[in-house]
Amino acid sequence: MDLAVSPSPANEEQPGFFRRNLNKLVLSAIITACLLWGLHKSGLKMVPGWSSFAGVSWWTVPGYAMTLVVVHYFRAVRWRFLLGGVATVPKKRLITVSWVSFAAILLMPFRLGEFVRPLLIRQKGTKLTMSAATGTVVAERVVDGLYLSLILAVALFFVPTVHPLPRTVVGLDISVAAVRGYGYFMLGVFFTAFVVIGVYYFARSWAHKITLAVFGIVSKPLGERLASMAESLADGLHVFSRGGDAWGFFLETTFYWSANVLGMWLLAWGCHIVHADGTGIGFGESCALMGMLGITILLPGPPGMLGVFQAGIYCGMAMYFPTPIITGPGAAYVFLLYAIQVTFQISAALFSMIIDPSSVRPLRDEEIGPPDDKPAT
Repeated sequence: MDLAVSPSPANEEQPGFFRRNLNKLVLSAIITACLLWGLHKSGLKMVPGWSSFAGVSWWTVPGYAMTLVVVHYFRAVRWRFLLGGVATVPKKRLITVSWVSFAAILLMPFRLGEFVRPLLIRQKGTKLTMSAATGTVVAERVVDGLYLSLILAVALFFVPTVHPLPRTVVGLDISVAAVRGYGYFMLGVFFTAFVVIGVYYFARSWAHKITLAVFGIVSKPLGERLASMAESLADGLHVFSRGGDAWGFFLETTFYWSANVLGMWLLAWGCHIVHADGTGIGFGESCALMGMLGITILLPGPPGMLGVFQAGIYCGMAMYFPTPIITGPGAAYVFLLYAIQVTFQISAALFSMIIDPSSVRPLRDEEIGPPDDKPAT
């Protein structure tokens, strides 16, 4: 007797992940091709020649990799402070789920991987829903963006640049002056986002009325939907109602970004990134490089952040170092920085899946997209 169960029409009609996001995947492939073509046209290679690696102190490569362990540890476990108002999650699960998700963010286009972390951490039938978890991730991203853009703005203001500033970034059709302006602009963007989410959290009723008054002119259902989404995401700021958790989150966020900049500084020193007078890269310049890279890859981009990652570092270096350094040792630095990060994140994800297979739920049939569930009451 045939016991096979025929799939229901509903299951047959439900498209898979790749079909749902085909347009994003195609667009990301086009963006990647354009970025790689632009880098190639400018004379920059994804894999520089061996001469660029001649002055590398190779012990700094594993040294930088060790700093990534600290970076990814604090990047993962600080999430417990944001989730504290909803659920208590063991550190081991936070780490394994986060490390898998960080690899997903890296490998998937347009930062679609951001939805993997709340998808894996949610607990059906509890207050830890997809919406609640996504709200904490949004809050984390806004705080990270504000934190990072503030570091970049301070570095842009106080750290001396080369004089005169080059017109463009290493042959790319990107104005160095525009790069500096972009840094200050992103500070404004993340500050505004933080204020908006804060208003929805601390003055929800008033913010709801304003949203309906503005967007209700076009469509009242649209206004209601936007207000509901904003309120759900603003719930991620529950951490600010708990003083101990708020301080813990900001302290570990500081550890996270401090280890990040120290690692980038170490690797840059090891690659012999120097000024025209031979002096080495300073801590302030490393902060600027980290800030420029961070605000670049926080934006949706192609898989692997390929091209976007490299452009962010080159934009930062163009403000502080002469062209021969950027196209020589600088090219080696960019390659090693990217290669080590990609290798580490993929290895960390595989390690997490091995030591804690239960932390990874099947994603093939899951909807990776904006949350639509409601918190349990």
